[in-house]
Amino acid sequence: MTLGVRASSLPLWRQPWVINSLVTAASVLVCLLLLPSRIPGMELLGVAPHWLLIWVVAWSIKRTQWEAAIAGLVLGLLQDAMTSPNPTHTLSLIVVGVLTARLQKQRYLQEDIVSVALIVFAMAVIAETVLALQISFDQLLSANSLYPPLGRIWIYHQRVALSSAILSSLWAPALYYPLNHWWERYVAEP
Repeated sequence: MTLGVRASSLPLWRQPWVINSLVTAASVLVCLLLLPSRIPGMELLGVAPHWLLIWVVAWSIKRTQWEAAIAGLVLGLLQDAMTSPNPTHTLSLIVVGVLTARLQKQRYLQEDIVSVALIVFAMAVIAETVLALQISFDQLLSANSLYPPLGRIWIYHQRVALSSAILSSLWAPALYYPLNHWWERYVAEP
């Protein structure tokens, strides 16, 4: 009697790719639910961690640029569906995914706690800057813009970008390591 069971002989709901897909989708759902919540102690100057950005970085570290861009696109569209589509979060999450995948491809990124926290810090600043640029362009190009003047946009951007970067980088290991461990285990299974 053999102890190993072939994946094709398992029922569909026990197939490794189905379980991996469910765990991945559940982790995205948890991040989406955490995004609007303001849990005491997880807020700095009115800004909470950017959970979807942390997820995109965790996904992109060991993926190709295309896979990272698709993850950024999907999660950005989901965030836009929960909030306002203007400015879009899709563009910033695509940029984050592609840049993270490029860093890994260039071997600038290692997988220790400091590297993951630093990459999340930098990507949070980049993502908030992309959002601030979109708001600035809207303010410049639209005569009836609802956004404040450029000076106030960029002062507010500094506060939001720094707060988001600090909190996201501090919480990144809490999301990255369980997901990374799961995805490594999934890849290792036959």
